[in-house]
Amino acid sequence: MMTQKAAGLVLWGSTVLFGLSLATSAWAADVNKLVENCANCHGQDGASTESDVPIIAGYSAPYMSDSMTAYKKKERPCPETKYRSGEKKGTKTEMCQIVKDLSDTDIRQAAQYFAGKKFVRARQSFDPALAKKGKEIHERSCEKCHAEGGSLASDDGGILAGQWMPYLEETFKEYESGKRPMPKKMKPKMDKLDKAAVDALINYYGSFK
Repeated sequence: MMTQKAAGLVLWGSTVLFGLSLATSAWAADVNKLVENCANCHGQDGASTESDVPIIAGYSAPYMSDSMTAYKKKERPCPETKYRSGEKKGTKTEMCQIVKDLSDTDIRQAAQYFAGKKFVRARQSFDPALAKKGKEIHERSCEKCHAEGGSLASDDGGILAGQWMPYLEETFKEYESGKRPMPKKMKPKMDKLDKAAVDALINYYGSFK
């Protein structure tokens, strides 16, 4: 027969588990509501099908958090775009506006959500000859920080391998113009890249399937 103390422990454990279950359910509901707006541009679970919108599924949580915080502080350019789906489809928007009311907790939860999803590489055309040149440039200048062709989320530098090429092209332009800040160690590398080298790198990253 179960003693009164044992019964109390079982009841306490059940209460804790029930509380954790409710908390987990509430967290999931909050996160789903939070990322619903993201899906209207970045696609379901961050697997964008729009060539000018980055695939964000599988990015590391620190990189996602830093990116959203930079948008919130307007430290990154926020070009005007349009919602691609949902109730607001076709209406104008931009990232600074979207994240301006997010709390630090919101940002952290959204970052963790997308970090838990699989990065789905874009299916796109590329120039094999340029991709070969890009591979050489990457291995010489970029591999140290963007390992394995820029395919590792753990580098906390986004994922380059399989990312949409038009988006990458716009990103390089932002770096070149100084509109988008970059790590100090990255700038000397970027300064040595001419347009041909940038095109080669973009084709290399676009070659990953």
